[in-house]
Amino acid sequence: MNWEKKGLIINCQKKLPWMQTHAMLPTVIHITENKFRVYFSGRDINNISLIGYANIQVTNGIIIVLDYSKSPVLSTGERGCFDDNGVTPSCIIKKDKEWFMYYIGWNSGTSTTRMGLVAGLAISNDNGASFTRYSRAPILERTNKEPFSILTAPYIIYDNNKWEMWYVSCEGWRSKDLPIYNIKYASSFDGINWKREGHVCIDFIDENETALARPCVIKENEIYKMWFSYKDPRIGYRIGYAVSIDGKNWERSLKHAGLAIGEVGSWDSYMIEYSFVFAHKGIKYMLYNGNGYGENGAGYAVFK
Repeated sequence: MNWEKKGLIINCQKKLPWMQTHAMLPTVIHITENKFRVYFSGRDINNISLIGYANIQVTNGIIIVLDYSKSPVLSTGERGCFDDNGVTPSCIIKKDKEWFMYYIGWNSGTSTTRMGLVAGLAISNDNGASFTRYSRAPILERTNKEPFSILTAPYIIYDNNKWEMWYVSCEGWRSKDLPIYNIKYASSFDGINWKREGHVCIDFIDENETALARPCVIKENEIYKMWFSYKDPRIGYRIGYAVSIDGKNWERSLKHAGLAIGEVGSWDSYMIEYSFVFAHKGIKYMLYNGNGYGENGAGYAVFK
C-alpha cells in the first residue's frame, strides 16, 4: 500500500485579500458527516501570513472544495508581540463547546537570526468561525534547556483527559538564515500549561539534515504514527514517517513516507512538506504543501 497523489486541491484565491499566495500548513478538523474544514495560512499583498479556511467535502477518496472564508479567522498580533509578523495554524482540538487552535506566531527575528517562530493559542466559541487569542504571550516560552526562539508547530492529541504535544524545537543556528531544529515531546493537564523536559522524539539522521518540522500524529490500535517534514538543504523538504508505542520514543523510517516529488514543472516538483493526515470512513487522506512552502496551494493524496 502507498500514497496515491490526487493533485492540487486548495488554490490561491486572488479575489480574497488574505490569500494572494500560499495555503501553508493545511490543518483539518471534522465538521459533520462528510464535511471537513481545512485551516491554513494564506499571505496577503505584503507577504504576511493570515489564517483562514476552506470547507471541503470528503467522499470515497475524493476531496472537493466547497468554499473559502471571505476573511481571516486570526490575524497578526500587536506590534512587538511574538506573532506580530504573521500567524499560521498547526493543530485544532475540540473540547466541549470550545475549539482550541494552536498556531505558529511569526516574528521578524533579530540582527543575528532571520526569524522567530513560537506557538500560541487562540480559542473559538462559534464553531471555528472566529478565534480570539488566549493570551498575547506564547504558550511555549524559552527556557535554559530550550533558549532559542523557535518553539513551534505543535500537534496535540487529547485522549482520556491526557494532553500530549509534539512540537518543533530549535537546537541552534548555523548562520543567520539557517536554524537547526528537531521534534520534541510535552504533556499537559489542561492544554494550556505544558510540561517540557527537552525529550527528543525525532532527531537528525546525519549532519546534512537541518530541519525536522510539522509533526502530525494519529493513534491507531494503541500505536502512535507520525508524519513529519525533514529537510536537507541540498534537496529541500520531504515527508518522513515514524512509529511509537508510548508517544515519546520513536522508530523513524529511513525511507520517506511513500510520497515522492512530482514531475518537472509540477507544483510539487522539488519540494513536499507540512503533511496533515486524517482518516474518514476507513480511508486515510494526506493534505500537504509543495514547492515554495505552499506558494501554489495545497494538494492531497489517498492511502491505497
